[in-house]
Amino acid sequence: MPLNFEQKKAVVAEVAEVASSAYSAVAAEYRGLSVDQMTELRAKARESGVYLRVIKNTLARRAVEDTEFACMQEGLTGPLVLAFSMEDPGAAARVIKDFSKENEQLVVRLAAIGGKVLEASDLDVLAKMPTYDQAVSMLMAVMKAPTEKLARTINEVPGKLVRTVAAIRDAKEAA
Repeated sequence: MPLNFEQKKAVVAEVAEVASSAYSAVAAEYRGLSVDQMTELRAKARESGVYLRVIKNTLARRAVEDTEFACMQEGLTGPLVLAFSMEDPGAAARVIKDFSKENEQLVVRLAAIGGKVLEASDLDVLAKMPTYDQAVSMLMAVMKAPTEKLARTINEVPGKLVRTVAAIRDAKEAA
């Protein structure tokens, strides 16, 4: 059933609002997927904090026009599903990549992050980006390492003294 003008405006406004606050976007061709497979993809996307939408390309171009995803406009051709990462930059790429492993009909066409279009082959790079929690833990590990090393070094001096005294004691007992 075709959308009337007001419904189209509502769809464009909704997608534009999502795109303005999203970290990254992935567009994938879904030709050949069954309804059950698309439902499964939508469920996985919801679990991962990814906004997933099948939208007409003309409406999608208008929706991303004034966002950092305007660079995707030329690539929006064919039957595409748009996935926007709402919680962390790699979420949409991970969902699409994992789902396309099981379902070869889902083919990634393009991805975008920070106003730059990535090729479909660069999806792995985007998918491997750490989540917020992973990035914080990596930063904390880097910040914690010098103090741990200093503490171990300072602790080594009395430890070496104790081992030396123990070795002298053992040598005297053996003699």
